[in-house]
Amino acid sequence: MSDIHGLVDTARAIAAEIAPRGGEIEALRRLPGDIATRLGEAGFYRMYVGENVGGLEVPPSIAAQVVEAVAEGDAASAWVTFIGATTGLALARLTDEATRELLANPASLISGVFAASGTATRVAGGFRVNGTWQWGSGSGNADWVGGGCVLVEDGQPLTNSAGLPRNHMLFFPAADVISLDTWHVAGLNGTGSTAFEVRDLFVPEHRAAGYLVKSTPDRPLFRFPGFSPLAQGVGAVGLGIARASLTEFMKIAGEKKRGGSSSPLAEKPYVQMEVARAEARLRSARAFFYGAIDAGWEAANAGGPVALSHSRDMRLATWHAMQESAAVVDMMYNLAGGSSIYDVSPLQRQFRDVHVATQHFMVSPMIAETAGRLYLGLPTMTAGF
Repeated sequence: MSDIHGLVDTARAIAAEIAPRGGEIEALRRLPGDIATRLGEAGFYRMYVGENVGGLEVPPSIAAQVVEAVAEGDAASAWVTFIGATTGLALARLTDEATRELLANPASLISGVFAASGTATRVAGGFRVNGTWQWGSGSGNADWVGGGCVLVEDGQPLTNSAGLPRNHMLFFPAADVISLDTWHVAGLNGTGSTAFEVRDLFVPEHRAAGYLVKSTPDRPLFRFPGFSPLAQGVGAVGLGIARASLTEFMKIAGEKKRGGSSSPLAEKPYVQMEVARAEARLRSARAFFYGAIDAGWEAANAGGPVALSHSRDMRLATWHAMQESAAVVDMMYNLAGGSSIYDVSPLQRQFRDVHVATQHFMVSPMIAETAGRLYLGLPTMTAGF
């Protein structure tokens, strides 16, 4: 797709298509195959893949808007969308051979877990990998799955110039990955975020990100802080869920009458005030979120490294977006009363989904603590920030 701004319109159209299928997606505990393929055909999994290898290389604000729009239809589909997109960032540190291999199918999903929960032992031509990874979102729909590993040779971890273990993401064919049935959770069931493992699997060295290709291209997307797109994906899902909950409540408010009342909820002053407050909270959080992203992107386009102040603002804005999104969903859930608790109500699923999203480490309270220390000028550990 040459017009990357058209991605957001496509996302809105897909959201409308999948919204009625929320219950089906949740019951399956992974995305239905046709939905996973539809997201891939739209180009969403290639948003953070370099243009030089056939990706879209979109600005982070566009990618976040795509995820937000999909989340209005179904949060799990949006979650898998940003996992596929952000995993694509790792391809910038693969050889051309590996990139062609992983992207042979333009619509394929590549998922992964960066955490170094595996061991990759150096052998001739590659590595023998053993490991178990938690939170394998999208792995049940993936064609390729990545897992972070500590590289080992002659029984000792390989180290970088700082003397620290060299951690790399290695990519495996999905057929070689063992899925563990661990994803029995309160919400975001359809993400299929189950644990997975590989045992004594040979992986050629060209499929170890950062092993043969040491650095990323000097382009804006790859100058952008590495973990920010992942965090922003979580925040965008929250914003989309919150908007969907407001939309759903509007439908209820125009029709539902409390016991003994002749007027619908929409006519109640308290309801009117709460809806206005929710709208203000959501729009304010969204403005901070996208404003911080755009400022960081402008800095990345300026050619130099993006200042820590931009990372600080983006991560705080993302945490704040998630907090306010959950608050808005809670408000709509409570305003709807007993109507919210039935399986047929999208509000009960939105309530559960948003409160699972708040548990992601990328939007944990520690993010606000770190940002606060930076604003106060205190010595602060900022690795991964």
